[in-house]
Amino acid sequence: MLPYQNHPVINQAIPEHLGILLVNLGTPDAPTTEDVRRYLAEFLNDTRVVETPRWLWWFILNGIILRTRPKRSAEAYASVWTDDGSPLMQVSKHQAEALQQQLGERMDQPVKVALAMRYGNPSIAAGLDQLRQANANRVLVLPLYPQYSAATTASIFDAVTAELQGWRRIPELRFINRYQDHPAYIRALAESVRAVWEREGKPERLLMSFHGIPQDYADGGDPYPGECQATASLLAAELGLADESWEMSFQSRMGRKAWIQPYTDKTLKAWGKEGVKSVHVICPGFAADCLETLEEIAVENRDYFLKAGGQSFHYIPALNESPGHIDVMAELVQQHAWKR
Repeated sequence: MLPYQNHPVINQAIPEHLGILLVNLGTPDAPTTEDVRRYLAEFLNDTRVVETPRWLWWFILNGIILRTRPKRSAEAYASVWTDDGSPLMQVSKHQAEALQQQLGERMDQPVKVALAMRYGNPSIAAGLDQLRQANANRVLVLPLYPQYSAATTASIFDAVTAELQGWRRIPELRFINRYQDHPAYIRALAESVRAVWEREGKPERLLMSFHGIPQDYADGGDPYPGECQATASLLAAELGLADESWEMSFQSRMGRKAWIQPYTDKTLKAWGKEGVKSVHVICPGFAADCLETLEEIAVENRDYFLKAGGQSFHYIPALNESPGHIDVMAELVQQHAWKR
């Protein structure tokens, strides 16, 4: 028998709501070695993220990675941290607040938006409990990953359903798997690029950099590379780009095994050596700016390009809490929402 949680009885005076669980990856609570180690331990223990046999991975993770990486990662987090905390957390809170307001104006039923992170705080359990307190008898989960991967979207599904296994009263549940080719999403990306080009001028090349996954995940049937290609091709078409003026690539690889290619860092180094003078980089798979965009792309990969011979590099920010991005989220909710 399951150890069902003893939730208090819901106040029946509260009208039934449609609950929206907005979920992103997560962030350490602070840019300290201890907090980063705790965050990485949760993240890298996820079997969806690392599929290495558990007995072997336990020794690698605890014997090597969690002994060496947290200090280095904490320094990187500190370089992008703000007075209000993690950039990803700050943006995510604004997104949830803006989506709540937008849905309040668009929907003809009571809606409650709750923010959750797959790793760290606020947890998925905490987000679901907010929706339960709001008497959300229907829950729509919106992972902020436009392109589906088992390592991201499916991991959120695992965590949500695992939490609900301990509930006595289960809400009706729907899950948005992907929106890599949604017209509103492509338009919002294109508008963000055009806005930067109006200020900075149009570069010789546009690089669309996505987070990578191991090659064997793709070989095993993960649709992620194809969905990234779909987004990149649609964005290039929306911008009217010639084939030779843009490319897609993958960043953030870890370990010695092969990851899906081409790699972002190697692409930028090659462009610099080939004589490409100006580059803009956009990361369409990231719904909010974070360590991987603000430090890895805007600092580390910028240096690679300039040292290889490039002269001008500009990172195009994530959609973050821009009005166009909130419209994308609201359209997704309206498309997938249902009534009693």
